[in-house]
Amino acid sequence: MQGQMYRLQPYARELVTEVVGHTPEGGVLCADSIFYPTGGGQPGDAGTLVWAGGALEVATAIKAPENAPAPVILVPAEPAPLPPVGTQVTQSLDWERRHRHMRVHTALHLLSVVIPLPVSGGAIGTEKGRLDFDMPEPPEDISAIDARLNAMIAADLQVREEWISDEELAANPGLVKTMSVAPPTGQGWVRLIRIGEGAAQVDLQPCGGTHVASTAEIGPVRIGKLEKKGKRNRRVSLHLA
Repeated sequence: MQGQMYRLQPYARELVTEVVGHTPEGGVLCADSIFYPTGGGQPGDAGTLVWAGGALEVATAIKAPENAPAPVILVPAEPAPLPPVGTQVTQSLDWERRHRHMRVHTALHLLSVVIPLPVSGGAIGTEKGRLDFDMPEPPEDISAIDARLNAMIAADLQVREEWISDEELAANPGLVKTMSVAPPTGQGWVRLIRIGEGAAQVDLQPCGGTHVASTAEIGPVRIGKLEKKGKRNRRVSLHLA
């Protein structure tokens, strides 16, 4: 988990760390990062990087190649002088944007519960998100889906992470809901997101993204468009209220 503070402390808004490298394209690599790198349908975080004598706006974050000195690349909004390697810097998130991504992401996990069909794609934004389902026929009652979704949100269910081995995941293929994106394996461990505890548990699935600590933090949502995307696929949009 080295260099992945965004995962260990998803509510951290600032982090003091050190620059360990640059990319040929003008990106910055730091020893640690509270910026989530684009992946799994969730956009990379934005914010600022500040150091003695300089600052730059971070437009997004992306995953670094395996041989890079750090796992996350911070991408400047525009070409700018970069802090030299070894410089101490302060990372500051655009927290409002990140928190909205967290709310939408957790809500989409719940959407996959109220529509218990294989997921063929998805995307997360600040105002809304969507999941694509292997759904030959449209739902009969969208209002019932909306009501059940908001009831689970209002139940204030705890959201937490846990880890299982690659072998345990292989032995429990039913944990994987996504058809288009396989959980990252090969490092020995896979992260799971559990929503609810004990008899109140509603979901458990692999995920590398950031989430709120409880479903009540999502706030009310509404189901938006239902679009047909191919012979079997249908796209369901979800909006924050």
